Amino acid sequence: MSTSSSDERSLVLIKPDAVRRGLVGEIIGRFERKGLTVDAMVLRSMDAELADAHYAEHVDKAFYPPLKEFMTGGPLVALVLSGDQVIEVVRGLVGATDGRKAAAGTIRGDLSLSNRENLVHASDSPDSAKREIGLWFPELG
Repeated sequence: MSTSSSDERSLVLIKPDAVRRGLVGEIIGRFERKGLTVDAMVLRSMDAELADAHYAEHVDKAFYPPLKEFMTGGPLVALVLSGDQVIEVVRGLVGATDGRKAAAGTIRGDLSLSNRENLVHASDSPDSAKREIGLWFPELG
């Protein structure tokens, strides 16, 4: 993966709550309307092993067991987005982690009232994006 901002990539997970609520199209549409490109996308489930690998830095924390249960509890959509400064742009579109505190106009601010069921995961740095994309889309690594 190149590190130049023009072809930067980010992993986005549209979480089980968003799939259950029928918000996949709305969420992907926001990314596409911003000008980002969907490089890969799959509807799938997260098993316990993938959850532990994806959230490796959180496995020993008290909040992790309910997070793992939530994330493995239903289908989700994994996608790779690309574009200029995509990591920063996506995180801006997604909004603050707690949907109750996220700014209006963001995905979480408009559509979520929860801290855990907050609709979307987005990579927070180029290093985490590379690691996460490798877990979810090894063929792109």
